[in-house]
Amino acid sequence: MYDSIGVKPRTDLGGEAVARSADRIGVYARAAADADAVQTASRALLGVVARSLAPALEEISLPQFRVLVIMSAAGQPMRSGDLAAALGVHPSTFSRTTNRLETGGWVQRAENPDSRRETLIELQPQGRRLVDTVTRRRHDEIEKILDQATPAARRQILAGMQAFAVASSEPGAVELAALGM
Repeated sequence: MYDSIGVKPRTDLGGEAVARSADRIGVYARAAADADAVQTASRALLGVVARSLAPALEEISLPQFRVLVIMSAAGQPMRSGDLAAALGVHPSTFSRTTNRLETGGWVQRAENPDSRRETLIELQPQGRRLVDTVTRRRHDEIEKILDQATPAARRQILAGMQAFAVASSEPGAVELAALGM
């Protein structure tokens, strides 16, 4: 009898116990190999993300781009404090980021008509265009990669990606926005 990784267990050391132990080792080895394969695929996807962002990062910083993505996903002006919280930064730190974005024409500050103590930040057309350009660039590169796969491989890739998204409890828009996605 051979275990799941093709090793014949020694029976002189307790037979079944050794066989079960070898099977567990085989399971761990498969899990490690699976994790390695997913990690390799994630590096490939990270490369797609990096290439799609590179031109944008010549104009603004990654933290600034994150702000634009969050605002684009929200689709409406946001309170400054809410944006700072979504980014996990102190409001004073976020105020400096907003200053730079406003100076560059990416966002505009406005007084909240419902509460004069609050400042609203509104994404400007230039900021929306930048987010849309990066998103389109990423989408186009993913399409090119999928076009290189055979129809059967493409179905496998899509099924695997969908299953992975479900298994990993795919992050929400704010979590993805924090990564500039």
